[in-house]
Amino acid sequence: MNTVVCMKQVPDTETLIKVAGAGIVTDGIKWVMSSFDEFAVEEALQQKEKMKAGAVTIVSLGPDRAIEAIRTGLAMGADNAVHINDAGYYEKADPYATAAVLAAAIKGLQYDCVFLGKQAIDDDSGQVPAMVAEQLGIPVVTQVLKLEVAADKSKATVTREVEGGQAVVEVALPAVFSAQKGLNEPRYASLPGIMKAKKKPVDVKTAADLGITAGPATVVKEMSLPPARQAGKIIAGDDAAAKAAALAKALHDEVKII
Repeated sequence: MNTVVCMKQVPDTETLIKVAGAGIVTDGIKWVMSSFDEFAVEEALQQKEKMKAGAVTIVSLGPDRAIEAIRTGLAMGADNAVHINDAGYYEKADPYATAAVLAAAIKGLQYDCVFLGKQAIDDDSGQVPAMVAEQLGIPVVTQVLKLEVAADKSKATVTREVEGGQAVVEVALPAVFSAQKGLNEPRYASLPGIMKAKKKPVDVKTAADLGITAGPATVVKEMSLPPARQAGKIIAGDDAAAKAAALAKALHDEVKII
């Protein structure tokens, strides 16, 4: 079973983010693999192990430092990687542009399934999986909680999260799947895996190498942190009716929601 995992390097969730203009201050940030992408990598590895054949390829768009997250995926057990390192592209790439360059890299590979996290934990757009599928011209199933691939790799039965419950769907392969928390428990990279990862091949490409020239369809003009929350107001007193009236008056006159 040949699989591709699209992986993004993002700031660690414990990092204190500072905003500057249309972006964030990157000095002193610890960078890691996006947590939902960890589920994607693990699922690709498990599917390969079930089929007892095939290869797992990591595809990542990012600067030089992204190789750290790529090596983490290789240390977990992935076989090889494609690193799209193009400063003129990743610095301004929106979800559409990201999907375009990822899909262009995937088109040159053999695959039965393409896995991504359901969203990256930095921008939380959640748009890239469906856009990659559209670019590749194959089906997509998002928010995947369980995946069973047929022995002949012709189709997959998928349990996905929907609002208020779960849905079970059947999809023809190849297809794109976005991983939700609960799909699996990502493994830790072993010491032998870390050592082997240093020797696994990483093919470095630019957007031009992949025939991509179009830029982002959207532009971020400015970023700002949300305003600080105002202190709450406590309505004191022992008379419940009077407190209710005071609450209603405050909601009407001050908060203006009734």
